[in-house]
Amino acid sequence: MDMIRNKPFNDIQIGDSASLTRTLSRKDIQLFAIMSGDVNPAHVDEEYANSSQFHHIIAHGMWGGALISTVLGTQLPGPGTIYLKQDFTFLKPVSLGDNLTVTVTVTEKQAHHRVLLDCICVNQLNETVISGQALVKAPAEAIARPRASLPALELKEESSARYQQFMTMAKGMRPLKTCVVHPVDVNSLTGALEAASDSLIEPILVGPKARIEQVAVDNQLDISGIRLVDTPHSHAAAETAVKMVSSGEAEALMKGHLHTDELMHEVLNKDYGLRTGRVMSHIFALDAPSYHKSLFLTDAAINIRPNLAAKKDIIQNAIDLVSALTNTTPKVAILSAVETVEEKIPSTLDATALCKMAERGQITGGLLDGPLAMDNAISSEAAKSKGILSQVAGDADILVAPDLESGNMLFKQMRYLSGIEGAGIVLGARAPIILTSRAGGPATRKASCAMALVFQRKREGQTR
Repeated sequence: MDMIRNKPFNDIQIGDSASLTRTLSRKDIQLFAIMSGDVNPAHVDEEYANSSQFHHIIAHGMWGGALISTVLGTQLPGPGTIYLKQDFTFLKPVSLGDNLTVTVTVTEKQAHHRVLLDCICVNQLNETVISGQALVKAPAEAIARPRASLPALELKEESSARYQQFMTMAKGMRPLKTCVVHPVDVNSLTGALEAASDSLIEPILVGPKARIEQVAVDNQLDISGIRLVDTPHSHAAAETAVKMVSSGEAEALMKGHLHTDELMHEVLNKDYGLRTGRVMSHIFALDAPSYHKSLFLTDAAINIRPNLAAKKDIIQNAIDLVSALTNTTPKVAILSAVETVEEKIPSTLDATALCKMAERGQITGGLLDGPLAMDNAISSEAAKSKGILSQVAGDADILVAPDLESGNMLFKQMRYLSGIEGAGIVLGARAPIILTSRAGGPATRKASCAMALVFQRKREGQTR
């Protein structure tokens, strides 16, 4: 058992010292900011920090001070120590990746068990970044305690760096003229307005005028200057919006506060809908901070029990989107319950056929493998333990669910148990359809708009 022990006052000698070394990570800065509330942009705002005198993010000064406190409280004098006084001189900034060595040295023993210690922090270049003195009351008796096991912390940002990449790609592109269908709740209306403020969409609000205006008033949202097409109810809003896109009056659809099947019924209308020769499918861009890159899931919202031909289109839609967003050849993991072909599990047979179809050029632009169980798709360790040799296993960009039930349950498990958000759009139609979960917040809706904008403009040949 790992123990921490102190050094009682009578055992302490002048010249005694103790130290620790720590490497500054971005997570250290974020945790210190959360704990202290110090969100000085020099520490947490990359854009501001790059324009500061240091030209990059630096640590909070008291992060080094906290390390000094760690040495005093756990090593010298250790458990039982009472902090009385501390002074610091900050000489140099501490940057991400710096190795900081913190050393405390006893310089004086005083009455009443008081001990004076010099404190110094040096970086990997042996430059002193912090110096000071600490006055503590040392413990009178020896103490040995098991070292406490602290919980592991996973930081979840409101808008992940991966979503921010989509926003960056969309900068400078002409906004999508978008019909926002039935935005009669605060989430859908706020999401549309924030996407408009970031020049991602040019919104046309389609729905009951009185209800939309009331939501704006109740939530202090400014919709002045935004075109509003009045319809009596959600059915009419969906019909009107689809007809506007079909006629070229708008370029995209954005789902508001209505059911997906209600909107898609109009999208699939034979007279004025947005059908193409390809099956339409939904793709979630998952904000999964524990995964090492962007991850996409399809189809969890449109196709209930897709056959082999439908799965071919579902995969091609996802490849086309991810290629546009990442400028890479996506790795596609076709999911099942197992990673071997089993006659009694139809999804394994479909996965095998789809991989062969990709070999024959019937699916292009991606690297496919399957069947793969979920663990093998996203964990190289799991794949290795089962002897799976694959360029996709453990490194998938796209997860292809066997059917809507499994895909929808997988996403909602991620959403409600792990806090993973999903920005979503529907492809395979004549125009992109921005379709997120009704529980998704404005940040997710903005990311969905950015995805749709980048995809549409790249399809048109516009890069900026």
